[in-house]
Amino acid sequence: MNARTRTLLAAALVLGTAAGPLTSPAAARSLLPAADPVSRVSPASPVSPAPAGPDAGALRAALTGLPGTHATAALVRVGGTGGSWRGSAGVHDLRGGRPADPDARFRAGSVTKVFTAAVVLQLAGEGRVRLDGYVREYLPDLIPAAYGRVTVRQLLDHTHGMPNADAPGGDVHDWYARRFDVHDPRAAVASATAKERVAPPGEVQRYGNIGYTVAGLLIERVTGDTYENQVTRRILRPLGLRGTYLPGASPRIRGPHNHGYQVFPMPDGTAELRDATVWGVTDTWAAGALISTTADLERFMRALFRGEVVRGPLLEEMFTVPAGVPGATMSAGLQRYEVGDGRVLWLKSGARWGYSTMIAATRDLSRTLVYSVNSTDAKGKEGNPVTERITRAAFAR
Repeated sequence: MNARTRTLLAAALVLGTAAGPLTSPAAARSLLPAADPVSRVSPASPVSPAPAGPDAGALRAALTGLPGTHATAALVRVGGTGGSWRGSAGVHDLRGGRPADPDARFRAGSVTKVFTAAVVLQLAGEGRVRLDGYVREYLPDLIPAAYGRVTVRQLLDHTHGMPNADAPGGDVHDWYARRFDVHDPRAAVASATAKERVAPPGEVQRYGNIGYTVAGLLIERVTGDTYENQVTRRILRPLGLRGTYLPGASPRIRGPHNHGYQVFPMPDGTAELRDATVWGVTDTWAAGALISTTADLERFMRALFRGEVVRGPLLEEMFTVPAGVPGATMSAGLQRYEVGDGRVLWLKSGARWGYSTMIAATRDLSRTLVYSVNSTDAKGKEGNPVTERITRAAFAR
């Protein structure tokens, strides 16, 4: 290990906690410069004026200081009508200290939800699923009568009213000890639906994984195929996303990848930094298991926004926030934010231990952003200064 990396690692080891990505709708607002209040209904966004190219200086500055206490590496792609910018910083791993691989695979976390929503909408376009149909009609053995009024659309826009499933363990130490456990999505649904609902369907938007776990099971029931095969056949293979896959029960990342790390707070007030690269993802499955690259996510986002993945009127489900739901910001798979200069961004963030990811763009693709940041507290509740700097620089004018 070189001297600089050793110094930075030592600094990380004395942290109390480190900031992570902003995965909740409320926290995500801080990623964007001077966001205006979000409207509850989102018609097609107006076409943005053609922007200048990305601010290369600001983007380079956003990546300075890596590896550092908040992140060990970052991979960034910014595109749009004004030009593109690619950059990476940090290290492949703290032990060896060689530069981060800019083409590396990483855990995309909840960006998986965009793929899941797209498959459900494709099935709706084929007449195999009705968005206004009750989920219990498709999964009567899994969805009890108490949740019989939940619709397919409400699964996708987080207004279903179902609580989260029980998770074993209460902190990162417990979860790390159980990182190789294999979880059954049906058991997660049974755990969630055994509880009282959070709210009547369609009245409250509450972000979580359980709706997309049910959506994955819905895909399997309707198609008679596995969720993984359906995503591969319908999206990954047609778009040529060769660096993207769903790992199933494997806790490893296939192919080239940069290591992810997680800060573990210790009883004496110090912290320990551990390699979190090898960690199972069956707990999130159709809500957060995807492994990808920045190039693949950029290609997917552009194809999605252009109507090449979900076709016709159903695409607007991904760009429409539910009406009549106070404070709603999420559509089917995406999140909507109005930036102070009048632009509307559609985005999705994701976090797995060691990895923070975001895809974001204006509706007309005049500016796009994909990043993967190896955050040292990817699931932390506070903002990560590295991801915030990248996002502000990417959408600066």
